Order: sequence, then C-alpha cells, then structure tokens
Amino acid sequence: MGYLKSGLIAVSVCAMIGTTAYAAEELDPVPSRVPAAQRDAAKALKNPHPSTPENIAKGKALFEGQGTCMNCHGMSGKGDGPASVVFPIAPRNFTNPKFHKNRTEGEMMWVLKNGSNGPNGTGGPTPMVALVPTAITEDQAWYIILYERSLGGK
Repeated sequence: MGYLKSGLIAVSVCAMIGTTAYAAEELDPVPSRVPAAQRDAAKALKNPHPSTPENIAKGKALFEGQGTCMNCHGMSGKGDGPASVVFPIAPRNFTNPKFHKNRTEGEMMWVLKNGSNGPNGTGGPTPMVALVPTAITEDQAWYIILYERSLGGK
C-alpha cells in the first residue's frame, strides 16, 4: 500500500509541474530558443519544401512516428504529450499563432539540430534534445516543420 500511495503522490506532483509549465508557455510563447549570437543565421535558413497538403502529411507522419515529437508536444501539437508532465519548461504549443508569428522556420530547424537551452537560448535547459541527425534527417525535419506550421492557423 505504501508503494501505491507514494506512486500516486509522485504522479500528482509531476502532473502539477506539467500543468504549471504548460501554463507558462501559454503566457509567453514568444521567446526564441536560439541564442542571440546565432539567431540571424538561423532566421536565414529557408525550408526547401513548399507547404503542400502532401508535404504537410509527410511531416505529420514523421511528427507522430520516427521524430517522436508527439511524446512531448502531443498528438495535436499543443505541448501536452504524455512526457510533458515532468518538464520544468513546457514543450512548445504549435497551435498558438503567437508562436508562429514570432518564429521563423529557420529558428525551428536550429532547435531540431541543436536542442533547446531555454528562453532566448540563455535559460535553464529544456528537455528538447537535438533530433537532427540522430533521429531524423535534416530533410525530414523540414517536413515536420511544415506540419507544425500547419497547426498554427496563420
């Protein structure tokens, strides 16, 4: 019984942390995760693939599959995936138009290549690890970015 009780407490604490972090992302989705010294170069990167229904579908399949993005960002991209409840900083909510208005696809690629070191690249580390080239290729990452962009309701 003691193990069950301590397990429930641990799950409750993780859920509260996750809820708090998710709320913090909602309050300010704007800060870049790219360090200021590298931001101009990141912003200059351009997606080689057009935003077509076929390419967005490729990105969705990678987001939900090989890229494992849904574990943290959730199946609908809201930052509410099953792993998100234990993070000190919520995963990005790709359905928030404020995020897309203030982020370029190049900055999104930079994070997929380098991981994230918190707001403005100077905060405490987030759980976002580099996925390119260990889990996905750069080309696959561009498709994922198209899908993430499609969630933002431009």
